[in-house]
Amino acid sequence: MDLMEYQAKELFAKHDVPVQLGTVITDAADAAAAAEAHGGRVVVKAQVKTGGRGKAGGVKLARDPQEAEARAKEILGMDIKGHTVRRVLVAPAADIAEEYYFSFLVDRAHRNYLCIASIEGGVEIEVTAVENPDAVAKVAIDPLVGVDDAKAAEIVAATRFPAEVADQAAEVIRRLWDVFIKEDATLVEVNPLVKLADGRLEALDGKVTLDGNSDFRQPAHPAFELREEEDPLELAAKEKDLNYVKLDGAVGIIGNGAGLVMSTLDVVAYAGEQHGGVEPANFLDIGGGASAQVMADGLHIILNDPQVKAVFVNVFGGITACDAVADGIVHALEMLGDEANKPLVVRLDGNNVEEGHRILAEANHPLVTMVDTMDGAADKVAELANA
Repeated sequence: MDLMEYQAKELFAKHDVPVQLGTVITDAADAAAAAEAHGGRVVVKAQVKTGGRGKAGGVKLARDPQEAEARAKEILGMDIKGHTVRRVLVAPAADIAEEYYFSFLVDRAHRNYLCIASIEGGVEIEVTAVENPDAVAKVAIDPLVGVDDAKAAEIVAATRFPAEVADQAAEVIRRLWDVFIKEDATLVEVNPLVKLADGRLEALDGKVTLDGNSDFRQPAHPAFELREEEDPLELAAKEKDLNYVKLDGAVGIIGNGAGLVMSTLDVVAYAGEQHGGVEPANFLDIGGGASAQVMADGLHIILNDPQVKAVFVNVFGGITACDAVADGIVHALEMLGDEANKPLVVRLDGNNVEEGHRILAEANHPLVTMVDTMDGAADKVAELANA
């Protein structure tokens, strides 16, 4: 789960990371009072789960409470990379002397943790890494050791924090490590971590991603869920216990097993290059039990995506045999009725595949096309989506 900036800052404050919380508002009329409470001169910041807010006009300085209200009116309701701004953070304006970048993340490729830091903060770290790679420090962290005093000192030295803030930086690093580990995060990012005019360090912004698999031991984390901010299709899928991720393409994808679904995304994207650049519309893994109800739930989610023009059902019969999957598809289409109004390309392979093909052929549903190979099915569904 990705957190809003204000939520990330709440976690920072919980672990004594130096931060100004500010006030979150949803009505521009409340901005003046919020600004007054924070000294008058404030920054009004859009709260959305995406980067590039500043470039999009979602971060504005206000010199007094009246201007804060005007800025809030401008920002609330904005669209930033497909995210509607429903709340803004009114935070005290900071007197910034220097800006740094800092993050902890899971390094799955090397099965450990990684710290990425730079004394050139305030901009996208990807840009810095390309334009000035020497300014970006990467320090591996052994999960069994973590960040102790020695590792914090190593990170400070590798990042080349100025000597006058080195001790402070080491302390902030240890506290951010507490956020990362104790909150079961997969990402903790501060950009910028600033040195104020008086020499103090402060986390001026924050980005945190929490591992949903840890919810059983993090009873406070569900409170961070903002249902109105979630994609309605992803929310509906979550309520059905479906592993679904919304994408931007036109081909709906249903498969059983995360590896197969990922491969299906790749072959559809590749085939789509020959059919107008068609792309996958989603990731949807229905798991091993492809019953009629599960299949119907998956099709219901995908068919209600207005971007979807055709659906690719790609199933390998293992524990659940192909004949059971075929029965699930036939009965799912019966259950959906008129809601099933987009072409389906079905590729079955594995246990009892012949019987699965027989069941689908006998049903002879006008929306269903059977294709034997994965590449052939991807090409067909891309063609139908582009028609």
